[in-house]
Amino acid sequence: MQVLVLNSGSSSLKFQLFSMPEETILCSGLIERIGLNDAKFKFITEDDTIEVVTVIPNHKIGLELLSKQLLNKETGIIKSTQDIDIVGHRVVHGGKHFSNTTEITKTVKDKIKTLSSLAPLHNPANLEGIEVAEAIFTKAKQVAVFDTAFHQSIPEQAYKYAIPNQFLDEHNVRLYGFHGTSHKYVSKKAIEFLGKQESKIITIHLGNGCSITAVKNGKSIDHSLGFSPVGGLIMGTRSGDIDASIIFHLANKLGYSLDEINNILQKQSGMLGLTGYSDLRDIEAEAGKGNKACQLALAMNTYRIKKYIGSYTAILNGLDAIIFTAGIGENSELMRSLACKDLDYLGIKLDEEKNKIKTNGIKTISITNSKVKVLVIPTNEELEIAKQSVDLIKN
Repeated sequence: MQVLVLNSGSSSLKFQLFSMPEETILCSGLIERIGLNDAKFKFITEDDTIEVVTVIPNHKIGLELLSKQLLNKETGIIKSTQDIDIVGHRVVHGGKHFSNTTEITKTVKDKIKTLSSLAPLHNPANLEGIEVAEAIFTKAKQVAVFDTAFHQSIPEQAYKYAIPNQFLDEHNVRLYGFHGTSHKYVSKKAIEFLGKQESKIITIHLGNGCSITAVKNGKSIDHSLGFSPVGGLIMGTRSGDIDASIIFHLANKLGYSLDEINNILQKQSGMLGLTGYSDLRDIEAEAGKGNKACQLALAMNTYRIKKYIGSYTAILNGLDAIIFTAGIGENSELMRSLACKDLDYLGIKLDEEKNKIKTNGIKTISITNSKVKVLVIPTNEELEIAKQSVDLIKN
């Protein structure tokens, strides 16, 4: 059974083609910096790696580029689109409708579209990926795996907002949580690595979108992203936590419309708003050259991470490990170093030399006698999506 997994981020598209249930990767790759003039397409097989820098204005164009490469007579993987049995899609916001992996129907697509206002950088891209895949891979079953599903275990005291009850009871306004497939995957790997089923773990997903989760005994009990994926940590273009009264000030005093404010918080804020750059690699490079705005943005970003580590250690009543994952979490030694600095009181002590070592698998970057393990665990949302998709279709 061949399963193509599409994982659309706000400015990226990761993909893997699996032979299941063997979990053999037939090809993988990444399209990043979507919407910028120097977007990158990387396609990896056992025999070859193809890299292209081109203009990819949106996710639809990116998916069309991927499908052409999959079918390429010389360097592709499949002979026909009929070779694909399942396409598994990451979908960010499932709202109250979806707590489990779901086969995609028109009704499912309509609900994903309805929820787009809550995840405007993601759900539209996710839906576009579904519709392009349906048109290309006509034989394949289309399956959605929702980011919000892992966080269904968060207790009411954590997911309910202190606003009138009617907004939860009648309109389902609550914390939903996101990046759930990633947090679930790396927390399972950490539990196996630590050999502790009864565990207290903080998982930190750092990419263009960022989130942090308190995981107790394998279950999510609190999470930084809430009703939509705009709160919590500082992100590439999203603000993270702000005082809600700022929205009213922007509207009532400065004359911005609600649509303009939403666009500011979703697409013009975060690291982009602070520095003019949304890609952390650019920001780190500029900070190294002495750019004060970039240096401050890095300090603000990691300061916010440390605040969440402290609060989640409190609600877990202890801590066995913290995990860094996703593009920035796995690759930026600077961000990991800054995020762990001056946390000795919590038992978190980073080994700076271990932190610099590049490895492909799980690595420990804390000192030997650190009370809390600091781990880097590469996420594999695509494999998790493939497994859940196969389980659904087989059953």
